[in-house]
Amino acid sequence: MSLSHALMTSLLEKSSSGYDLARRFDKSIGFFWRATHQQIYRELARMEKAGWITSEAAPDGGRTRKRIYRVLDAGRQELERWVREPAEPQDQRDELMVRMRADAVIGPLGLEAEIQRRMAQHAVKLEAYRLIEARDFPADKTLTREARIQHLILKTGIMYELGWLNWSKEALKVLQETDQPSQAG
Repeated sequence: MSLSHALMTSLLEKSSSGYDLARRFDKSIGFFWRATHQQIYRELARMEKAGWITSEAAPDGGRTRKRIYRVLDAGRQELERWVREPAEPQDQRDELMVRMRADAVIGPLGLEAEIQRRMAQHAVKLEAYRLIEARDFPADKTLTREARIQHLILKTGIMYELGWLNWSKEALKVLQETDQPSQAG
């Protein structure tokens, strides 16, 4: 995924300054696509040069260099083109899986503490997702199509965190097992 497409999506939701965009990005798209504030500002400059977005001085009387960005027609067309392209699923790449393989080959290496540390991180993120879900998508509220799509995205995060928590519990059980010699005779 291109950072520019993520930023244009966010800007189409709401025209923003770079600072406000970066803060909103951290609280939404940032859950599944990481970018530093510096990367965001560099990308905004590149996108403006490409003619996908424009900016104007913020209406604060010129006291700051703050600019408000919005998507131009060329940017919307680029986003629509990109959305229609096929996208390959991303392969999982997690060094914990290599460590688990090493544990399987060498023997107990004490991975339990790392798995418990990760479990705590996944539990925190799951709780954050659940709070967002309760706040933004209450069961008794009729949601627009846009809101239902946003809820689907959030549900993906919830399922991901639940999956990691369930996997971690199973991994801890397996790591605590010791093989018993077979009693064949």
